[in-house]
Amino acid sequence: MSNVMTCKEIVKNLDNFIVGQAKAKRAVAIALRNRYRRSRLPKEVSDEITPKNIILKGPTGVGKTEIARRLAKLVNAPFVKVEATKYTEVGYVGRDVESMVRDLVDASVRIVHDEQIEKIKDKASIIVDKKITDILYPLKKMNKPEDVDTEIFRNQFYNDYKAGKFDKDSIDIDVREQPKSMNLLDGVGAEINIGQIMGGIIKAPRKMKRMTVERAREILLEEECDKLIDQDNINKEAIHRAEQEGIIFIDEIDKIAAKKNNGQDVSREGVQRDILPIVEGSVVNTKYGVVHTDYILFIAAGAFHISSVSDLIPELQGRFPIQVELDSLNKEDFKKILTVPQNAITTQYQKLLAVDNVELEFTDDAIDTIAGIAVDENETSENIGARRLQTILEALLEDISFNANDNNPMVKVVIDKPFVLNAMQNMIQSHDYKKYVL
Repeated sequence: MSNVMTCKEIVKNLDNFIVGQAKAKRAVAIALRNRYRRSRLPKEVSDEITPKNIILKGPTGVGKTEIARRLAKLVNAPFVKVEATKYTEVGYVGRDVESMVRDLVDASVRIVHDEQIEKIKDKASIIVDKKITDILYPLKKMNKPEDVDTEIFRNQFYNDYKAGKFDKDSIDIDVREQPKSMNLLDGVGAEINIGQIMGGIIKAPRKMKRMTVERAREILLEEECDKLIDQDNINKEAIHRAEQEGIIFIDEIDKIAAKKNNGQDVSREGVQRDILPIVEGSVVNTKYGVVHTDYILFIAAGAFHISSVSDLIPELQGRFPIQVELDSLNKEDFKKILTVPQNAITTQYQKLLAVDNVELEFTDDAIDTIAGIAVDENETSENIGARRLQTILEALLEDISFNANDNNPMVKVVIDKPFVLNAMQNMIQSHDYKKYVL
């Protein structure tokens, strides 16, 4: 595995981004660590050990998706999120469920491709710089003053090029035309790339194009990197990672739970039975090769307000042996969400507005007031969890965001309790009114 952490280290890293939900963090940390443990075992033993898939139960906005996403990001594992309800659409049931695996492999290919590019980028850059300077130098030399020594001029030229002084100059370069992709049938998940089909039998045509040096460097660097990397090895490694390290997050699984005496039971149960082979372990054909799903970690999530895990078919329940209930968020949680995580929403706004010379400062009483409003709004209208904070902050800072621009001098704006109460007056009045509505 690309990154090895203990369970405690995994939880500590998740704590940097997600407030609370200790039980869920422990469950996913153990699942991730077990992958490392399995990788250390003899093949005849590891082949018998499959992931213990997880169901996260809890209302929207409490961190279910973020836990899974951050878990994958910690170890740079292939990750995709799918909506279980997608597979209830007419014409998709029983046919497009495998697309979640294809999407996972696509994500894995991007990860491995980017890693390979980083390894050979310096070598490719040397080749690209030579191509561009070979075109650019003669053009610049035409305007060389007669009293300037050629060697001195050449050295100055290369120094200016490296400093980016010619980036906006235009040059003509020979570039290949990008092959077009063509979709076949909707729902099948198949895509044809003409260049890939011909496999070099018919090479992509090339054409002279005028563009800036900066753009030419980007295009040529991509071409040179493609020449230096081995796509077959990338595909092979990507499939291996998808199989051994991939995480598929199935959201809204409660929406396909069959409820008794419901006319949609047959459809919902059908979707479950279509998903079951993927979770149990099956073979899926992708454009990169065959993928075995036996060791992919599946994390399912749902609110389960009007259904329960027991409403899923027994076979699917058995494939998700770990079930964790996430806690609803209270005022103290909201206060921590506003201030503690590395990507706290208040920090995001501070950085955004700093671009336009606005220094935001949130006082403790402002944070307390915002958290209180979020709790009240979630109790009196739809409970959207921590997402409510984004709604409030956007409304709170709307005027500041609209009027700020980087032509103005630096100004400090203190967001305190009076500021919040004044800015959110309409929302607060609306909440107070709702108290008296039966």
